[in-house]
Order: sequence, then structure tokens, then C-alpha cells
Amino acid sequence: MAVGLVVLYHAGIPFVPGGYVGVDVFFVISGFLISSHLLESLQRDGRVSFAQFYARRARRILPASFVVAALTAVAVVVVYPPLGAERVLGDALATVLYVPNVRFAIENTDYLADHSPSPYQHYWSLGVEEQFYLLWPVVLLLLFLLARRRGRTLTVLIATLALASLVACVILTPVQQPAAFFLLPTRAWELLAGALVGILLQERRRAHPPGVAAAGGWMGVAMILGAAALFSEATVFPGFAAILPVAGTALVIYFGVQSAPGGPTAALSVRPMQFLGLISYSLYLVHWPLLLIPQAAVGDSRPLPLWATVLLGVVLAIPLAYLLYRWVETPLRAPAALTRRRPRVTLLGTAAVTAVLALGIWAAIGWVSTRPMPTGEAVAAAPDFPSSPPAATDFVPANLTPSLEDAATDIPRLYADDCHHDTGVETVQDCVYGAADAPVRIALFGDSHSAQWFPAIDEYAQEHGEVAISTFTKSSCPAVSATVLDKNSPYTSCDRWRDAVIEHLVADPPELVIFSSYAWYELAGVDDDTERREVWAAGLASTVRALTASGSEVLVIADTPRFSSSPPACVSADPLDVSACAGDRSLVLDEALTRAEAAATAAAGGGFADLTEYICGAAECPVIVDDMLVYRDVNHLTSTYVRYLEPALAEPIDALLR
Repeated sequence: MAVGLVVLYHAGIPFVPGGYVGVDVFFVISGFLISSHLLESLQRDGRVSFAQFYARRARRILPASFVVAALTAVAVVVVYPPLGAERVLGDALATVLYVPNVRFAIENTDYLADHSPSPYQHYWSLGVEEQFYLLWPVVLLLLFLLARRRGRTLTVLIATLALASLVACVILTPVQQPAAFFLLPTRAWELLAGALVGILLQERRRAHPPGVAAAGGWMGVAMILGAAALFSEATVFPGFAAILPVAGTALVIYFGVQSAPGGPTAALSVRPMQFLGLISYSLYLVHWPLLLIPQAAVGDSRPLPLWATVLLGVVLAIPLAYLLYRWVETPLRAPAALTRRRPRVTLLGTAAVTAVLALGIWAAIGWVSTRPMPTGEAVAAAPDFPSSPPAATDFVPANLTPSLEDAATDIPRLYADDCHHDTGVETVQDCVYGAADAPVRIALFGDSHSAQWFPAIDEYAQEHGEVAISTFTKSSCPAVSATVLDKNSPYTSCDRWRDAVIEHLVADPPELVIFSSYAWYELAGVDDDTERREVWAAGLASTVRALTASGSEVLVIADTPRFSSSPPACVSADPLDVSACAGDRSLVLDEALTRAEAAATAAAGGGFADLTEYICGAAECPVIVDDMLVYRDVNHLTSTYVRYLEPALAEPIDALLR
């Protein structure tokens, strides 16, 4: 059930939109099996053979994991564009060092809605389990000694630890969802739920009535399948929602040991289910790269059709998983040459293989990052005033600025100056550029799409003199007075910060407030696109009215294009022909929202600047214009190109300050 749900979910089968809960089922099973073995050892011998435990775990999970990780790395080097390969190989390095989940948490990865996921992303759950396996034997031994071998006391201690982890998970999910999703402290309760089932079964004195056992087992199955069918990418997860599949799995295991007549044991024990269970670990490992590598080969702009994902992620994955199980998992799980010797042979071998793989991947990262990239001839510098439509360049010119390698770091200096807040920070910034007593003050307010315009506004201030810029920007937090969703949760931290900034600007109004906003936010309580635009326009008008009422002029800048995959990475795939990387204007822009914003801004007394004509043509939005790279990632302009647009932005600024 666990692996089947995950595989079907990743293949895009529509009736399991919450199939990702299969991983939660895995966690409970793992916690149950490992804890049961450890408890038997503790009750029998009063101790744990740590070396034997770690050696068995290494032989059980690492051979297949390392083989798939290594083969995936080779495929990444061959198939991925250079810039994309460097990022993914970083994921590979974290994987072989047992911390992929930590890397994904740090990168703020959205597992449920990442449109360009890593082929190593599924390894996050192995990272959680490996870290749990490392710590749990020691913790369980300490709890066992603390409980003085009394089962009930030990149960209470484990339950307390699980409850603390669950509370942390519930609290952190709406605030910092990637951390709650990927990290061990907020996922440990799921493994500990399995441990509790193990100790309860060992302490149980008599069996339950067959009817109770059958009903309990089927209830557990229904809870798991219900979560898979009812949950989706919009579910706030893990949080409270994860309790449903975890509790369901615990019920299936707890009542399933009785094999009660009429219970789910018979259905779960048929040969096809047994076979999938047998190869489940290998199937989990191979199915995801089989989906991601071909997708990278055809490009993210052309999603694989359902028939292809089913063929790759299910039909082809199952026989490949069996081969991995038969020739890698099984022979290396308990090889006679190792089991006859001390566990240190396994542990030293594991350390050696880990080091070799890590060094190999590190070398691959170095090679990919320094691999020379072909370029075309140099092109003439762009004209002083941006052209409309922009002059697209269909190859990477020798004088491209910024270079593809530097694109990601071509960002406003707000970031280096610590003037752009992260999602959890709510204080009002005190960042002023230029003379604080300048006669003209401009405030830049909003999310990162406001922050991206800082280079042009800074250029304007330097050209005109006696202009100071105050910046108030926060990640994923628009100036528009509407509650947006961050990782499927209402972004209340944004609402509080926005209100505080508006209050600050109203109390000490600058001459001009400028803001722009990411155009694709999901709004709390709004599902329909038409309603979303209406609510957004009303929120924008509310912000503009509040600021203009205090005496400030307000300039709203239309949003810039949003691509489905990174333009710099796309360009690096074929530097001599980048025409395929251009964005279809109808897809990368929400022009209906732009029109709604313009109307709402005008009605509220503000000015509106739409610079799209200098960024996009009539049908496409090029990624290279003249000698400049336009985008640093999927939805932000490079600071170089923003600075180039300053003359076009200066006109509406002058009109409002005149």
C-alpha cells in the first residue's frame, strides 16, 4: 500500500491526489519493525549491540540506495543542462552524505508543488529514516534504563517523545512548512507511532475479539486510502493532516497481527501485494528517477503525458525494481563473507564507499561547473533607451551580461545588506539608501518582485540626486492587502508585517511609494481564478487608497513573466540556439490580472506602469535581449536588465513626482 500510493501519485494517476501519504505509512512501518527488534534485544539481554544494529541497517538500505544514486548522477551529467546538472549534483552529494532532507529544507523546497523537482527529492525520506536509525537505538536504551525495564513506563516515555514531536510538527507546518515536512524532529512522531505499536503488542496479554480486530484493521485501511483520495497538493501537510494516515497504519499493524477472519490481512497477503511489498524499497528508489530523467531530456516546458509517466514510473519501474532487489538488495543484505566477521567490516566498507561516492560526485560538480560553454559572436550593446519590442538574441553572445554562471547572483544589493526579510521576520525595516534628509523620498514596498526593481530605482535616484530610497520588502509578501497562501497555509506573518509597514508609511508619508507583486499568488479562501483577480484588485485598491490618503503618490508596476523552468538552465542546454527557451506570452503572463490591477490602481488614485512591451514581444518573451540575460530564475529579472529598464521606468516616476 505504501509504495503503491507513492508510485501512483508520482505517475500522476488522478484518483490518488494524496498518494504522498504512502511515505508516512513507510515511516510507521519502519518505526514498528526497528523498535520491535531493539525492544526484543533490550528485554532479552538488557542491552543493544550498536555495531550489529548499524551494520545490519547499512547492509539493508545502503547498497540499493547507493547504486540508484550513482546511476542517477551519471544520467544527470549526460542529460541535464550544465546549470541544472550542477544544482542536482549538489542534491546527489547531500544524498550520499545522508542529509538530503536537510538540504531540501534549507532550500525551502515545496515537495507538493515543486514544478522542477530534483531526481533525488524522494531520498528525503531515507534521510529522515537514516537519521532516526542513527539516534533511536541510543535514545531507546536510555528510555529503557530510565523506565527500569517497566513496559508501561517505557510506553509513556515514548508517547511523550512522540507527542512533543507531533506538537512541533503542528506548530511549524503553517509557519515553515519545508522544515516541518523534511526534518527529523517534526517527523519522528510518525516513526515513534510505529514504536508504540511495537511495545503495545509486546505488552499485550490477550488477543482482541475477531470482530474488533477485523473492524480495526479495515478502519486503518480506510483511513490510509481516505487520506490518499481526499488529500491533495492544497492540503496543509504534514501538520494535523498527517495524523490520519499514521493512525490508520498503526491500526492496520496493531490489529493485523491476529489475522482475524474478515479482516484486511487476507487481501493484503495476496501474491501481487506480497510481491510489491517484497520489492517496495527498490521500487521506491527507481521509480522517481525514471520519471524525472526523461522529463529533463525533453525539457520542463513539455510535461510528459499520463501514458508516458505510467509507462515509466509503473510499468518499467516494477521489473527494474525486481532486478535491483534480486541482484543488489538480496545478495548484500546478509552476505556470508560479512556476517561471519565483525560488524566493523561492514561499517568500514560503508564509510569507504560513502567517501568514494562523495568524492566522485564532488568531482562531477567541479567538472560540470567549469565545463566550457560554446557561445556565439559578440553582439552590439543595447541602445540607451529600451526598445519596444525588445531585440531578442537567439544565441548566447560572447559578451552576455550577466554570464549564465553569474545569473543566480545578479540580485539587488538589498539581500546582501540584510534589507529583504525572510518569511518569518515581521519587523519594519530601517533601510535607507541615499541621504536620509533628501527632499524627495521614495519607498519601495512589497515582495521580491518589488525588490527586483531596486536597481532601476537606485539608478534613478543617483541620476537625479537628492533622492533617498527606503526599502520595505519581504519574501512572498505583496503590498496588496489580501491574505496569500504560503505552502498552502494563510501567510499571517505577511499580513501583520504589511499592516505595520502601511502604518509606518502613513505616519511618515514619502513623496512616492512604488510596489510590484508576483501575479500568481493563491489567496486564502479563494479557488476560482476570476474571484482571485477580483479579490486581488480590491486588496490592491485598498493599499493604494491608504497610502494616497496620507499624501503619498503611488506607482504600481505590472508583474514580470513567470516561466515553468529556469531560463538560464534552459539556455545552457543549447547556447547556440536558445529560441526554444522563450516564453509563450499567453502562458508566462496573467494579462487579465494586469488589466484588473491597472483599473484598480487608477480608481484608487495611483499611477500604473506596465513595462511588458520592453520585456516581451507580441507573442513571446525572449530570455536574451541584445547582450543581456533577462532572467536570473523562473520569475525574477536580472539586476542587469532591471537597471537597463530604468529610462522606461523613469517616465512614470517623473510624472508622479512632477
